[in-house]
Amino acid sequence: MSPLEKFQYLCSMERTLVILKPCTIQRGLIGEVISRFEKRGLKLVAMKMEQLTPEILRQHYAHMVQKPFYPIIEKSMMAAPVVLCCWEGIDAVSVVREMAGATNGRKAVPGTVRGDLCVSHQENIIHASDSLETAKAELERFFSSKDYCDYQSPLFDYLYAQDEL
Repeated sequence: MSPLEKFQYLCSMERTLVILKPCTIQRGLIGEVISRFEKRGLKLVAMKMEQLTPEILRQHYAHMVQKPFYPIIEKSMMAAPVVLCCWEGIDAVSVVREMAGATNGRKAVPGTVRGDLCVSHQENIIHASDSLETAKAELERFFSSKDYCDYQSPLFDYLYAQDEL
């Protein structure tokens, strides 16, 4: 890949956060969920397991802290560790959101992560960033620059057409 091609490639890629929730870990679905994103062609560039704290959850769900159901969210998200993932690709934010499906698993269409793997509104397998701006803020919350791995997949030439880069 020439320097210009590499620059164009890096400029066209988005990064987004996916959190595999405690219910996913407890149900043994980590591999299933990660496999779906890999098969779609997204590139995993950072991943770690972490036990979330009330402090980080209040930051992450700041828009919901005052809601009466927030204690349920906090308890659910602290029930077990989570797996934090950063996925990269063209339009990664919207691709991941579409793959996730409706927040309520009972309403998510079959073929989506939630539509195939859950029947709950809260225990709904994953959190996925809802915009590029949110993704940037969430990734900064959970990852530092040293957490990212920059590598070229040998399959890259088979994922996108040249005019998409």
